[in-house]
Amino acid sequence: MFFFRKKKPALLAVGEPAPDFEVPDQDGRVVKLSDFSGQRLLIWFYPKASTPGCTAEGKGFRDRVAKIRLAGKIVGVSFDAPEANKAFQEKHGFPFPLLCDTTRAMGLAYRACASAKAWYPDRVTYVVDANGKIEYAERVKDIPAHVDAATARLCNF
Repeated sequence: MFFFRKKKPALLAVGEPAPDFEVPDQDGRVVKLSDFSGQRLLIWFYPKASTPGCTAEGKGFRDRVAKIRLAGKIVGVSFDAPEANKAFQEKHGFPFPLLCDTTRAMGLAYRACASAKAWYPDRVTYVVDANGKIEYAERVKDIPAHVDAATARLCNF
């Protein structure tokens, strides 16, 4: 028996406008792209709160948050419920919002999933510039290298 996976959608192109979003965070507060107007924003999609790879990625960004804050803002995004993301944030001391895209609308718009029925998003990261355009897009293969590359891209070094 063969199992076929849906082809992963192409990432948003550099220079393309970042799709608007309106998604609750781990505390139930609604977060919108316009909240970051005039600032650079690193958006990292992760598959599932409290799993080993997502924890390693989150800790990597947490440990670089001082550099990140000099250059812009950061949000994590998963399809998890607010309670799961709140527990994940508190357990690991993540000092940035974790967005709860339970409808998959943001995941679809940012091409982190191929379907509204997806169980979890792909590990995808974007940097949005201060004018709301995609500056960097990466489908993650190597978590430690990716955290370094995404942070460097945001911080322009």
